[in-house]
Amino acid sequence: MRGRPTIFNEEELLRKAQIVFWEKGFTPTSLEDLLEAMQIGSGSFYNTFKGGKKELFSKALQLRRNDLKNFKEQLIQSDSPLDVLKDFFRSLAETEPHSHLMGCLVVNTIIEMTFVDTKFQQEALVILREMEQIYIWAIDKAQKEGKIINRTSPEILGRYLVTFWSGLNVIRRMYPDKKILAAQIEMQLSILS
Repeated sequence: MRGRPTIFNEEELLRKAQIVFWEKGFTPTSLEDLLEAMQIGSGSFYNTFKGGKKELFSKALQLRRNDLKNFKEQLIQSDSPLDVLKDFFRSLAETEPHSHLMGCLVVNTIIEMTFVDTKFQQEALVILREMEQIYIWAIDKAQKEGKIINRTSPEILGRYLVTFWSGLNVIRRMYPDKKILAAQIEMQLSILS
């Protein structure tokens, strides 16, 4: 006789696992950490994620990529994608302190996996490069519409925002304070005037 069927939402499991990876990183996260967070047994885990922890981590990264695609759609549908972009950065100052300490899963992965796991490093770099392309598109559009006076090339400004994003996710850990972060974010965004 077969055991009872496993019924759960895979995306919900991935989101729970993603938080654990986000907080701890790939290497320090144990199977026990994941099972506890996802509230499933090891049999269900391996039936769902046959590639184990590596498959789960890869899928957790892809969730970030899907979130980025949703953000891109939001920008495309907006009359002012630059304002949406700026508001996104500004909203980071308002997040709760624990989120500040987590930083960015994609940036964390690049840092952790460089020289350790080329596959995961490359997966994260692809996501960050896609983010860069979104920034470039929004900046180019704003420049053509006269909403940005700064005539630096969109590519350089897009890379600037990637640098800002990466650094912001470090400074959020140093200063998880709304006022400090809001002031820092405004200063950095002033380049897009």
